[in-house]
Parts: sequence; structure tokens; C-alpha cells
Amino acid sequence: MRYPKLRELKEAIKALIKGPYTSKFPLKAHKPFPRFRGRPEYHEEDCVGCGACFQVCPAKAIEMQDIGTKRILTVHWDMCVFCGQCQANCITEKGIMLSNEFDLATTEKREDLKQEIEKEFVVCTCCGERIVPRDHILWVAKKVGPLVFSNASLMLFYLENLGVSEESKSSKPSAQEFSRADRIKVLCPKCRREAVIQS
Repeated sequence: MRYPKLRELKEAIKALIKGPYTSKFPLKAHKPFPRFRGRPEYHEEDCVGCGACFQVCPAKAIEMQDIGTKRILTVHWDMCVFCGQCQANCITEKGIMLSNEFDLATTEKREDLKQEIEKEFVVCTCCGERIVPRDHILWVAKKVGPLVFSNASLMLFYLENLGVSEESKSSKPSAQEFSRADRIKVLCPKCRREAVIQS
């Protein structure tokens, strides 16, 4: 017959005196550790709508839809595996972050376990094609600093946002004939290529 080791006896006596080692979670709120990976949440003021989180999510818990001139990003908490890839690959480092919230059990509808944010697109002044979310192009403009003036579309959009220049009117050239002046507009890559070739 094997006798218990002294270490096991010590742990048993300690448990009898101090009580159980486990937390009293349902009765007393559990405080997670600082680096705990809980529910991911979008911070709308910091998210630029680039879609990097959507592309790296292994569980496909993040959904991205481009409808009209809006981009809708949705994180589904019921599908999330809390891996932290969305936070790690966020270009602003603050657009989507994991919170400390872990208790997501609900008796309500499953559709309520999600968060949605909308971002407005910048559209081409010639063809009306979506180019990039407005917040994304502003973030890029701030990031590159004075180099923003090396790109006509970026420069014009940045100046329009500052209120220094007038907003570009949508005016599609007839029969896709671009003039030299059309190069200095907010254009999609296809229209910019045509404008450069034709001018």
C-alpha cells in the first residue's frame, strides 16, 4: 500500500484551513488577468475600415460587406475563438481590441451576439466606383505627412477634408475622354490610368 507524499498532505491540510483554491465565480465576480483575451470590440473612432481584421480571422467571425457607399464590419462573438489575430493585425493598433469580458452566455437571440460598425467610402469622381473608406484615406494621409502631396487623389481628399479646397463634383467625361485637368481629381486606379494615358 502506497502512502501519500508529504507535499500532498501539506496541500490537503492547507485546503482544509484556507478553503478551496478555485474562485467563487458565479457568486463573486471573477477579475481576469491584464493580458486576458476576451470579447473583441470595435472602437469606431479608431477603426479605419481597412478590413485587415476580416482577412486574418481564422474562425471567420468577422464579416465585411460593401453595400453602396458603405462598408459594414461585423464581429460575431458566438463564432469567435478569441485568438487575438484581429487586434495583432489592426493597422491603427486600436481599431479592434480584445476586452476582459468573457461571460457571453445569453438566453436571448443568437443574433444579438455581434457588433457592427459602418464606414463611408470615397468614390471616384468620374465613374462613381468605390475607392477606399474615408477614415482609411485620412489615416494614410496623416501617416505619410508631407508626402501626401505626391499623390493627386490623396492630396485633394486631404485638402477637402481640411476645408481648404472645394469638394470635387462628379462629372463623368463624355465617351471616356479625359483631359489633362481630369488627372487632378479623386479618381479610382482605372480612371487615373485612362486619364494619364489620354492626356
